[in-house]
Amino acid sequence: MTRPFEVGVVVRDLDLMERFCCDIIGCRAEHRSRVPESIGGPAGLGGELVVVWLWVPSGGCVKLILPRSAPVSAHAAPLPAGRPGLSYLTFHLDDMDPVVAALPTAGARPLSDPVVVRARGRRISFWADPEGNVVELVDARGGDPVPGHSN
Repeated sequence: MTRPFEVGVVVRDLDLMERFCCDIIGCRAEHRSRVPESIGGPAGLGGELVVVWLWVPSGGCVKLILPRSAPVSAHAAPLPAGRPGLSYLTFHLDDMDPVVAALPTAGARPLSDPVVVRARGRRISFWADPEGNVVELVDARGGDPVPGHSN
């Protein structure tokens, strides 16, 4: 591999999700552009796209993708994490408490009770973002993470 990992998330409201990822999660917008139908169509994304590349401070990139020709359907319920395919994005934080406190006012909702649980000596928390995508927060306070594992 030659560059850090990237993941693309198709969104309904690009501005809302950009604010959520930057203001709450801590990503930074690096680039925004239109992708022509000649690329978006063959990629199975419905044609012309608007894409925002968000830099993740620990490395990698989240691409927020808004299809322009085939808008994403109205609000959907969060997809179950146990289904085949991509289940959730994990963000490792030094201190999740300020992020967890800000999530409800940003339109996210907790997916567990209690909201923060201990697993393998770490604190974790699962949330549905404002569009229903599942986000896992991991805080290593209380123990060292197991190398190569998100939980």
